[in-house]
Amino acid sequence: RALLVRRGGALRALCGSVRGLAAGQETHFGFQTVTEAERREKIYQVFESVAKKYDIMNDSMTLGIHRVWKDILMHKMNPSPGTLLLDVAGGTGDIAFRFINYVRSVRERQLQRKLKHHQNLSWQEISESYQEDKFKSLGDSQVVVCDINKEMLKVGKQKAQHLGYSEGLSWVLGNAEELPFDDDKFDVYTIAFGIRNVTRIDLALQEAYRVLKPGGRFLCLEFSHVSNPLLSRLYDLYSFQVIPVLGEVIAGDWKSYQYLVESIRRFPPQEELKAMIEDAGFLKVDYQNLNLGIVAIHSGFKL
Repeated sequence: RALLVRRGGALRALCGSVRGLAAGQETHFGFQTVTEAERREKIYQVFESVAKKYDIMNDSMTLGIHRVWKDILMHKMNPSPGTLLLDVAGGTGDIAFRFINYVRSVRERQLQRKLKHHQNLSWQEISESYQEDKFKSLGDSQVVVCDINKEMLKVGKQKAQHLGYSEGLSWVLGNAEELPFDDDKFDVYTIAFGIRNVTRIDLALQEAYRVLKPGGRFLCLEFSHVSNPLLSRLYDLYSFQVIPVLGEVIAGDWKSYQYLVESIRRFPPQEELKAMIEDAGFLKVDYQNLNLGIVAIHSGFKL
């Protein structure tokens, strides 16, 4: 009888585990407790809802400072012509466009130095050399924008067309937790204000490591944790009392921006994220706080 009781208990436990797996592991959506499947669906709906007003809201929420943060990320990357970049969760193209501009600027300086050191060239030779290099303004550089949300990609493609970006740029629908790319493919992987919306950060980091070439670099720009107590209180007041109101006024969407604020508070602090990046296999991992930790840039290398 005791054996049957033990077996019955084990069977019930096994059935409970199966049901738990079917329902999905619990996680969080802002301050709510949900299953992983529910979280993915809810986050998809958030970005589908805010896509068209995403850039305007970024400017409004950060007073335009997000542009400076992204510029700092690009200077930290310091890409050279020929770099192959994967920008994940970058649907609206902010990082991709900066990358193209940066590489073009580097190529232009290289061309000027090249012509400066060939003073004996004729005008025709200089003109031909300039035209030839101009057609290769990115020097074989490529940026692949990968985003899980079709609406965000649609907005990015429209911006690219409007701003005249086409060379060296491609758009791919894909999940950060299961990237549709081969191993050892990219020189740099970036994810800006996207990793906190990934359901399984550990899987996303493993995928980042997988698709990077040996020697490749991981760069993550994300809202983080403020160390100064006074600033932290002011930041909380602004985040919870102002940002959802802006979301309602500008985008007609209070709930999505309430979630975005809550997601920042639930995101791992700098040292914890650093440890997660190291657990994924990256070396020389460090981070740089910007604006006293309102955001941070994490960096690591696949060596």
